Amino acid sequence: MGLVRTLIDCDGEYADSALPQELRELYDGDLHFRTSPAARPFVIANFVSTLDGVVSYEMKGLSGGSTISGSNPADRFIMGLLRASADAVMVGAGTLNDVSAKSLWTPEYVYPDAQQLYKEYRVNAQHKPEYPLLVIVSGSGQLELERAIFQTPAMRTVVITTSAGRDELTRRGAATPGSVEIHALNASNGSIAPVAILQLLQSQFGVSTLLHEGGPTLFGQFLAAGAVDELFLTLSPQIAGRKGESTRPAVVEGVEFVPGSAPWFQMVSVKQEAAYLYLRYRCRRS
Repeated sequence: MGLVRTLIDCDGEYADSALPQELRELYDGDLHFRTSPAARPFVIANFVSTLDGVVSYEMKGLSGGSTISGSNPADRFIMGLLRASADAVMVGAGTLNDVSAKSLWTPEYVYPDAQQLYKEYRVNAQHKPEYPLLVIVSGSGQLELERAIFQTPAMRTVVITTSAGRDELTRRGAATPGSVEIHALNASNGSIAPVAILQLLQSQFGVSTLLHEGGPTLFGQFLAAGAVDELFLTLSPQIAGRKGESTRPAVVEGVEFVPGSAPWFQMVSVKQEAAYLYLRYRCRRS
């Protein structure tokens, strides 16, 4: 029995199945990704939002996406499935700090019930390593090195930072574990260009599919750079609200578009479970 029910599927017909049968049944359909339209990895983003567009309560201990989703099992299954499909998972430092120090960016961490299915899909069907590469973007290099991601040898982690961030992380011994690498890139006003990040991941790590898990500021930078191909958005049936100078962020923060340049997306699929909707969009190219 599937975890979700497909209401709309506009993805067309494919000759071969991408997902093994058990995962297809849970997802109520197949999951194909196109190749990138540019000389860079194909970028998929994944967010969960309230009905009024809030993606984080920005409250200590309650800032993570699980507070928005209510730890909905189907949302967690889809998150795990996307991680299982990607060569690398990328998060910004703010997103990293919003979750438990024990968090691992692996498929089974968010949905343990499908651990073996995810592993077989990655290793046997896609011929990928057991875990996706974890990419952390931090301009300052101010990261909590006691986190599980820096203490788990089986997880390969790349920190993309500035020269100042590299020096800070090196001084604190961040690269001591053999599973952690630090790469410094040029920055403008403290921000590293998304194109530079993608070029590094493609050329040095062979990443062809990148899963972008936020946060909203980093996602906004990628969107403004035309470096987002698909968006998976879980719509959670709650309303968070905002008051006065509330800092509760939306899916995109730090950039704004005008009608002539605003990105448009086309619907790929809509899935449903109880009061939740799971939306998939593909960026429309001019």
